[in-house]
Amino acid sequence: MAASAGGFDEENQFVQRKTSVSTTSDEKKATASNTVDTEGGLVDADKEGIQAKTSFDKKLRVIVLIGLAALILGWWISSTILKATRGRWLVQTIFAWFFLITIAFRFIPNSVVTEPVAAVWIPYIQEPWYRLPRKVRLTTGWLCLLGIVFGSAFGFPLTGNTDYGHRAISVLGLFVFQCGFYLSSTNRSAICWPTVIVGLILQQAIALFVLKSGAGFSLFKYIADLANDFLSESLVGAQFFFDAETIAKKWFFINTLSAVIFFIATIQMLYYLGVMQWIVKGFAWFFFKLMNVSGAEAVVAAASPWVGQGESACLVKPYVDIMTPSELHLVMTSGFSTISGAVLTAYIALGVPPQNLITSSVMSIPASISISKLRIPEVEEPVTRGRIVVDRGDADKNRPVNALHAFSLGGLFGLNVAGQILTNVLTILSLVATINAVLTWVGRGFGIHQLTLQLVLGYIGYPIAFFLGVPSAEILRVSQLLATKLIENEFVAYLELSSIQTSSNPLSQRAFTIASYSLCGFANLGSLGVQIGVLSALAPSRGKTIAKIAMSAMICGFISTLQTAGIAGMLI
Repeated sequence: MAASAGGFDEENQFVQRKTSVSTTSDEKKATASNTVDTEGGLVDADKEGIQAKTSFDKKLRVIVLIGLAALILGWWISSTILKATRGRWLVQTIFAWFFLITIAFRFIPNSVVTEPVAAVWIPYIQEPWYRLPRKVRLTTGWLCLLGIVFGSAFGFPLTGNTDYGHRAISVLGLFVFQCGFYLSSTNRSAICWPTVIVGLILQQAIALFVLKSGAGFSLFKYIADLANDFLSESLVGAQFFFDAETIAKKWFFINTLSAVIFFIATIQMLYYLGVMQWIVKGFAWFFFKLMNVSGAEAVVAAASPWVGQGESACLVKPYVDIMTPSELHLVMTSGFSTISGAVLTAYIALGVPPQNLITSSVMSIPASISISKLRIPEVEEPVTRGRIVVDRGDADKNRPVNALHAFSLGGLFGLNVAGQILTNVLTILSLVATINAVLTWVGRGFGIHQLTLQLVLGYIGYPIAFFLGVPSAEILRVSQLLATKLIENEFVAYLELSSIQTSSNPLSQRAFTIASYSLCGFANLGSLGVQIGVLSALAPSRGKTIAKIAMSAMICGFISTLQTAGIAGMLI
């Protein structure tokens, strides 16, 4: 009985404890419910506040855009009427209406333009073209490409120290490069020939427009001069720290790096305002439609000449981890084959014609796409096939609060980039000088008194410079510049080119033009590490694939700039 009573008491105590726990739990739930209700009210209030602020921001944005449009329109009318500015009416009109149309399409849907164009393009051009057999379409494309290549090389009068033999060598070099990529392709049966053909035609068309068209040359020269004038404004800030005499000496440490910092700060501000996304998306749409690449590939390729090899990949960072090997290869190739606007002023300061730099970078966009898809064709289905995506990073905790904050953060980032440029140039120059000293010491034992790394690699790259159409007497000098660019970087190569042109024995105009085009790219061993590091950070799970194809992408990027130089050699 005692045991029974004990058991009853224990059970009773257990029930009481359970009841107590249940009661306490109910009280907590009730309290939590009240708390949730209270917090829910707060959340609703916060949502209403956010919605009200968003609505106010939208209304304010509309008012600002309308006011800005009215100001631009008034400026255009005034500048067209005034005699003092009447001589530049074309440039003023282009810029004014470009911005007016951009503002207008913030309120007008794109379908207003796309639907009428599609109504004509699809039934009368696209559908009849695709009714033709594939072999007929490819044959037509190849004939058009051959016509534009041979017409460019032999249809224009000779200039300077050029002859038709050198132009023919440039044409031969183009075919040699393409055959090399075809033979080394990972899957020749999967090559998308329309992409390759259109890329080569676009590259040739851009070269013709710039080098053989007065309007094209004037347009690109105006853009280059405008960029040069804009970057020169950074000297105003530099004069705050250094006197005018120091600025006039054009030291790399002061003039070039101050322009780099100013440019990057401006680009970051334009990203915050959404301007750069709009520009990049427009370029990407163009290449996406013409060359049948994925949206992510088009965005990166179009952005590379503006923001550089690392930053361009960040525009599609949500998709890097799920890219196909072919997409990753194209992302890296486009970065290697162009330069960024941040270093444009550095090369201009060294005496390189700005129109050559800008033309080379723009020409290298379709070239990098064509070459990359020839080397590693697409055999999978990309996630961004059929759509253009540009990541703005709105969810980033470090997103600037306003345009001035973005400009300030961009300046800090520009200081970091300038420091990297300074460090890389200093250390690489010193390292190569050390290697050359060792080679010279060893070479004296064989009776060779000027044995250097550039000389060795120059002889190895001699056939490459030959196929660019460089005059025979200058092939070795140009091939040594190419070796310097590949082993060191384009900064050092342009420095050597500048010293050659200021010496008593400068390069001829043809050799200088080909060299200035062929050095315009980031394909070097230092950038190889940058590309692997950036993409591996964006896509840790793809590290092995990235490392595996990186060297191939660097070679493709290097050849794409050489191909651009060879096409320029056909036209000069």
